[in-house]
Amino acid sequence: MKLGVVITASFCTLKKVLVVLNDLKEAGYDLYPVVSNKIVDYDTRFGKAEDFINEVEKITGRTVIKDIVEAEKFGPVNKMDAMIVLPATGDFMAKMANSITDNAANLAVKATIRNQSPIIIAVSTNDGLGLSGQNIMSLMNLKNVYFVPFGQDDYEKKPSSLVAHFDLVIPTLNDAVQGKQIQPVLKEYSKKID
Repeated sequence: MKLGVVITASFCTLKKVLVVLNDLKEAGYDLYPVVSNKIVDYDTRFGKAEDFINEVEKITGRTVIKDIVEAEKFGPVNKMDAMIVLPATGDFMAKMANSITDNAANLAVKATIRNQSPIIIAVSTNDGLGLSGQNIMSLMNLKNVYFVPFGQDDYEKKPSSLVAHFDLVIPTLNDAVQGKQIQPVLKEYSKKID
């Protein structure tokens, strides 16, 4: 299966993203990585942008797509069987919910929606129970859009924060390609996550 993997800038979850990429590769998925501008442009306390991109390319065996010209090809030329957004930030979801395609990440998803292939969203946002909530609900109502189950990762210190259960990416993907939303979508964390 040809799987597009869009990575947006929830920097604190990028180590988990690498684990999921390895799991997807080991499961036999043919991975096509796309990153948002912020992944390319920013070194953070969680690591250097170049190191992260190099690791993604090593795992996937492909050059990371960073620009909208290459991302547009997912529509007419390089059709994906499915696309996962791992993680999906509040910024990404706001743009997707409002059809803004000013970067490679959003355009790759829009191009895949055009082909009616499943889009799987793994939420990671500090304001999921705040302003981003309306965008999450809007996206949940779209045809061919599926969510990795998510919950509050630290309700005491970050009461509006929502993060996907990254261990459920592959089961969510398996259901999504059959046209089903994995349930339950809202899933409690048994402990705080880092």
